[in-house]
Amino acid sequence: MKFHVGHPLQARGAEVYRLQGGKGDGMRFLYVRNGLGLELWISLDRAADMNRVIYKGKNMGYMAPCGNVAPTYHDGVGMGFLKSFTAGFFTTAGLEGAGGPCEDEGEHVPLHGSISHVPAQLNGIDETEDGLVIKTVVRDGRIFGRRMVLERVYTVSYTADTFTVTDTVTNESDGVSPFCLLYHCNMGYPLLSEHSVVRFPNTRIWAVTDNAKENIDTALIMEEPQAGYAERCYFFDMIEQQDGKVHAGIYNPDIDAGVVYSYDKNELPCMTEWKMMGKRDYVLGIEPGNVCPNQRCNQRAQGVLPFLQPEESNQTSLTFTFVDNQADFDKAF
Repeated sequence: MKFHVGHPLQARGAEVYRLQGGKGDGMRFLYVRNGLGLELWISLDRAADMNRVIYKGKNMGYMAPCGNVAPTYHDGVGMGFLKSFTAGFFTTAGLEGAGGPCEDEGEHVPLHGSISHVPAQLNGIDETEDGLVIKTVVRDGRIFGRRMVLERVYTVSYTADTFTVTDTVTNESDGVSPFCLLYHCNMGYPLLSEHSVVRFPNTRIWAVTDNAKENIDTALIMEEPQAGYAERCYFFDMIEQQDGKVHAGIYNPDIDAGVVYSYDKNELPCMTEWKMMGKRDYVLGIEPGNVCPNQRCNQRAQGVLPFLQPEESNQTSLTFTFVDNQADFDKAF
């Protein structure tokens, strides 16, 4: 290829852009193309979360009504998080909590934690013939309190339509810290429609709310957008596939496009489905995590709250593989 182009960005690569206007004014985005069909927007000012994914011209994720919102506008009180919850292809929930807001041992824990509103430092982009390795660091700490460091590495392939996000979280404080991590992956139209096929191979599914329990038989059946739809959350004990990884995914035959998630169940033992089929609030959350989304005070009471010891690190890795035919999608399961 090198003799066919005047500049590598003619075909593929990464560039930093800034937004102008509105509540997203000044936000940095790393725009990445792999030259095969993937276009990625990494939101550097929002924890290097994956803001948008386009696969062969088709949108994969959901964007909430607030649109792009800079971290300056973060409201950590009550449900204020939703005013700046862009959603996007994935938002990181954590690190102090990954569920509803609560008070826990004298600390206010905001909805889904605060890490997604902390800007990242771009530490480097390494390029080879096989792809890109993008390195970022997010520091979430304060004096007399939590000191967590999230080192995030994206590996974007130039040989296949796939990328991996690998996160290493380190507790740099001298005390034990709660550690919650959940990948709030938000699938949206046109990938998501009433014709989409959703796969969560599992041995058990359960729900907490009455509404979700009453509709558990249709948990993985997508519906048309509906007025007044009440969100439903389901939890799964996932099955490992032949490669030793958990696989989950969604495919829409109407657009010949889908995505398969794969990860290590030991790293991310919990899987949550957030099913929201509302008009304009039309989104499917596929959410691997080290916890299920729940108030931290309840997790502590139930004995399921994870912790990191001083100087302890934890690493997780999640791979997204995009497919353009039903056969390749089915092979993953």
